[in-house]
Amino acid sequence: QVQLVESGGGLVQAGGSLRLSCAASGNTFSLNFMGWYRQAPGKQRELVARIPRGGSTNYSDSVKGRFTMSRDNAKNTVSLQMNSLKPEDTAVYYCYADQMGRPYWGQGTQVTVSS
Repeated sequence: QVQLVESGGGLVQAGGSLRLSCAASGNTFSLNFMGWYRQAPGKQRELVARIPRGGSTNYSDSVKGRFTMSRDNAKNTVSLQMNSLKPEDTAVYYCYADQMGRPYWGQGTQVTVSS
């Protein structure tokens, strides 16, 4: 089992910045992809960014150039630096990890961007 704990959500004005962090614990052997998804009210969960172990980050088009994801394999952590936030970025953000094809999710952290 892998446990994912997120932190760093909150309320920010449009144009502002937030940083999300996620720490994986438990049986973290062979974690492959780690990343972030988000779900806005009434919408499906969507990919924000993800990175395979030893690979490069894949961003959704909606956040390219504004969000930066980083990963520390030694600490089993990922972070998401979100700049130039827009009201449409408002959502619950979920940390995600994949271990040999099995997905794990964090509990989610709310990000609210006011206009």
